[in-house]
Amino acid sequence: MDTIDASGAINTMHKGTWAGELGLVVVSATRDEVTATIEVRPTHHQPHGIVHGGVYAGIIETLASIGAALDAMGKGKNVVGLENHTSFVRAVREGTLHATATPITRGRRTQLWDVVVRNDERAIVATGRVRLLLLEPDAQVAGTELSLERD
Repeated sequence: MDTIDASGAINTMHKGTWAGELGLVVVSATRDEVTATIEVRPTHHQPHGIVHGGVYAGIIETLASIGAALDAMGKGKNVVGLENHTSFVRAVREGTLHATATPITRGRRTQLWDVVVRNDERAIVATGRVRLLLLEPDAQVAGTELSLERD
């Protein structure tokens, strides 16, 4: 099993992207587990002053995608998300969110990842499952091949 930690490269890649603007910091990233943190800011809140559900869904989608991509790259493939089922367990107003993603299954065509988000007290605040589709290198998404290059 490949246990190379790709977190540094991923954090660099996230600069200027949605995940970077969100403040997501990938702590460790291998094909078997991805961990990240995010310091809660007022911009993460919905009008009632608690973290918006979209923040949790975005964290969950991002971590599952990173793990699945690290696995798929070893097979010369790409991944895209198909489903994201996020459950909100406990409200958060401040502090740090700590998220961990692990694979449930990694098949020839799809992967399923489980993600748990905890607060500073280690209480679960959100959980999610993301199903991802493995794509051949020349597959097109939205009319073009997938690429890590940005304009």
